[in-house]
Order: sequence, then structure tokens, then C-alpha cells
Amino acid sequence: MTTRYRQPGVVLTDHWFTVPLDHGDPAGEQIELFGREAVASDKADAGLPWLVYLEGGPGFGARRFTGRQSWLGRALQEFRVLLLDQRGTGRSTPANRQTLPTRGTPQQQSDYLAHFRADSIVRDCETVRPSLTGGAPWTVLGQSFGGFCATHYLSSAPQGLRMALITGGLPALDATADEVYRAAYPRIERKNAAHYARYPQDVRRVRRIAGHLAEHQPVLNSGYRLTPEAFQSLGILLGTGDGSHQLHYLLEDAFVRTPSGPALSDAFQENVHAVLSYAGHPLYALLHEAIYAQDHRPTRWAADRVRAEFPQFDAAKTLAGDEPLLFTGETVHPWHFDTDPSLAPLRETGRLLAERADWTPLYDQDRLAANQVPVAAAVYHDDMYVDTEHSSRTARAIRGLRTWVTDEYEHDGVRAGGGRVLDRLLALARDEA
Repeated sequence: MTTRYRQPGVVLTDHWFTVPLDHGDPAGEQIELFGREAVASDKADAGLPWLVYLEGGPGFGARRFTGRQSWLGRALQEFRVLLLDQRGTGRSTPANRQTLPTRGTPQQQSDYLAHFRADSIVRDCETVRPSLTGGAPWTVLGQSFGGFCATHYLSSAPQGLRMALITGGLPALDATADEVYRAAYPRIERKNAAHYARYPQDVRRVRRIAGHLAEHQPVLNSGYRLTPEAFQSLGILLGTGDGSHQLHYLLEDAFVRTPSGPALSDAFQENVHAVLSYAGHPLYALLHEAIYAQDHRPTRWAADRVRAEFPQFDAAKTLAGDEPLLFTGETVHPWHFDTDPSLAPLRETGRLLAERADWTPLYDQDRLAANQVPVAAAVYHDDMYVDTEHSSRTARAIRGLRTWVTDEYEHDGVRAGGGRVLDRLLALARDEA
């Protein structure tokens, strides 16, 4: 089933595909995938090569553009683009607190979600590619976790790729989840230091908010329980280009005066909920550590365990002293399933995924060392989400890969940079730069 319509300068076509839940059992249960095709209006009937975009996450559907926004405008100069909602996201058989109970028990839900990692996503791409390209290889553009998927693509199905373009998403090939987070906390601390250097007035403001939360243990208007630790999760903003500024403005509106004394303002509550809630992307919380799991090793809430090695992130200890409170970043903790009402029904499912030990390898290092596909990757210096040294080691392990290491952008460079990042990656992959 397809639906065709227009936006300024773009012709859009909605596509639906049916793929196996378990590609190892192609005759078994099937799920639906959604992809939105975009092509320039003046090239709608041209025989253009295809580019498939894989969003970051896990757990986010493909970006919804209006017209030729951001990097899409550059891509439409020469490609027909497929904006693919990865399985479980967007309109692709969504997996959330409303739908997962149809799978049965938490154990059955966990077994179901074990099929939602990069390996299954790449096999989805290979299943739908022939119907769109007639069998021709296509170019993949992977942002963040989408870059992890692109790296798996190079490992498992390079024959399907014309080029691989990766932005902020070169994964460690063999690091454990513990090692990933052990490298992450010092980077997060540096992002905190940079924020407080820019906005020193936020030191007192943040401590006041956290102290209020510790004393009053408020439940937001949305039902979200805002503990000091949950408040620290606002540091997720610090890894994007304008995130420090967004955080600063969010903190400005924290309190209002009421007849009963200072209270968290409705505006602050709404803005905090918009950042912290997993309602729109629960797979991010459920599967985030699983994207690092390989070789039959459970993750067992690695971010939470490793955090104990960095006592400077302990909110209670910080509030007992006079140091700035440190925000955390891209870390998921078991208590998220207590504070967030959209995750609470999935608490046991999350625990079972954290204890799961049947994860298979995601990357074939021998195949990557013999790679023949043109590959280019943007590596953002001191990226808060993906460790630069891990990315650099992986870049050296993939034959022919060319990197652009820059501190001009943060993790969201491909979005913030308009068409510049994509243009640079294309030039590198084509050996034109």
C-alpha cells in the first residue's frame, strides 16, 4: 500500500512493508514496517539512486521533515530518500506500554524485544531494498545509533551498500557496556564543567532545585516523579549543539511564588516532562544498553553500576556539601521505571532485558578489515554520547573508512549543520576531499 502527496519542493510517498519478526524464521510471525520516500519535485520521475536514513536512538522513528529541511535538502539534490521507521518505532509496529502487553508476560515481551536490535534492523533493510531499488545497492546514512546499524550493515550485508555515511555513530566493536559507560562519565563531567563555565549562575539555581526535590519529592502534573536523580537526567541536553542553552532557559523558570510558598512552576514541569519522559520512545530505555551487548554477556544496568565508581555524580553527597550538582547524560537506570509512568508497566520487562545473556556478536571484524564499500564518518570531538577514542579505533579497523573529526558540531551535527555535514561525508566517500 502506498500513498503519494506533496510538500513544498518535495514529493512524498508512504510505503508499508511486511517483514519477519525473526529473520531466522522467515515463515513465522510477521510485523509491519513504515517508510516515507522523499524525492525532489522536479525529479519525481527520475531514476535516482536511493539513500536510506537510519535515525538515532534506539527507539526513535525517522525524523518528520517539512519540505527540504536540514540535511534532506542536500540529499534530494541527487537521491531518492527513504526515511525508515525502524521496527518498534514511529508507525512500524510500535512497541510501548500500550502495545507490549499483547505479547503476554514480561518474559514474552523480553523475548519479543530481543529481535529489535541493529542486526534485525539491517535485515529489515535488506528485505525491503529489492522492492524499492530493483535489487541495486543503496547508500545508508546513519545518525548515532543509526551509525551502529550502518556498521553492522558493513559487517553482515555489504553487498547491499553503495556507500555508508555515518555521523556521530561509530561504535566500539568489542567494548562491553561497562567499558562504554566507564568512558562516558568523564565526558559527561566535562560537559557539566563547560555548562557551568558559561552559566555560573546555574550552580546555585541547580542546587536549589535539587534541594527542593530532595525535601518535597514532588510528582509533576504529568505523574512523573521528579527525584534529584531524575532531575540530573536533564543532562541529556548537554550533548547537543544548543543543549546547554536550552537547559539554562529551562532552569530559569523553575519556581513561582504561591500562597503556600515556592513551588515548581507549571512551565518548568511541562518542559522537564518533555525532556525526561520516555512515553514517545520507550525502546530507548528498554534497549539502550542492549545495543552494546555481545558475546552472551548481560548488561545488568551497566550505567547504574558504573555510576557508583564516580561519586561526584551522587546527588545526596553533593547536596551535603557545596560542590556544583552534576547532570548525567545518555544513561538509563532501573529507577527510571519507577519515576516515569510510561515505563512503570514495563519495569519487569526492562529487568529481564538487563539480565538477558543470549546476545550474539554485532560486528565481524575480519569482514570490516576487508571492507570494499566506500565509507565516511563524521566524528564529533568529545562527543558526549559516543566516545571519540572508541570511534577512532573502529575507524582504523574498517578498511578504507575516511573520517572527518571536528569540534565545530556536537552529536547532532548532521541536523544542526544543514547540508554541510552530509556534503562533506559524500565528498570523503567519493574521494573528492
